[in-house]
Amino acid sequence: MDDATAPATAPGDDLVLAPRLRERRRSAGLTLEAAAHRMGLSAAHLSRLESGLRQPSLPVLLGLARLYGTTVSDLLGESAAEPDPIVRAADMAPVPAGGWTYWRAGGTGRAMQALRVHVPARAQEALVRVHAGEEWLYVTHGALELTLGEQVHTLAAGDSAHFDSLVPHKLAAGTREGVDLLFVHTLMQSDTAGLCITPHQPADLRGGRS
Repeated sequence: MDDATAPATAPGDDLVLAPRLRERRRSAGLTLEAAAHRMGLSAAHLSRLESGLRQPSLPVLLGLARLYGTTVSDLLGESAAEPDPIVRAADMAPVPAGGWTYWRAGGTGRAMQALRVHVPARAQEALVRVHAGEEWLYVTHGALELTLGEQVHTLAAGDSAHFDSLVPHKLAAGTREGVDLLFVHTLMQSDTAGLCITPHQPADLRGGRS
């Protein structure tokens, strides 16, 4: 799951996400190799994410948050807790990740994470995800090609899906202009958390860097 579709960035472009990925991994007591192995990544690729040389895709970002026992909002530098249950549109800044764009749509530090997501055509089409928890999504614009196990479902605007995340699943835009979603997932950890299946095999797992 080396996330080859995620765009490269120049060093220093990501001043918040990259160092927090490193800090949260170390706080979880994981070496670079151990975390990469749990995620199905190569250690070299995870090192590039932690150096800001690459951007993680949304599935990888979700998986890292689960692995480290935190939230996507925390990795992005949002406050750990907020007493106000209202999230204002002006506070939902767009965040690009692996060709997708998403906006925070719920509170931080909670077991249920809500995002607004735009999936362009052909972005991350080959990425299949498997992890503990549940997902709920609602199509607000465009069409979504949702693969659940062996079945492929086409969802139009107004359609929704609610499924067990241990079922292998894949999201792809079904229209040229992409698809816009409301996306909610539960933050749960298990031995299978964050597992993604792609044609790429993990590599460079030797050593014990931290």
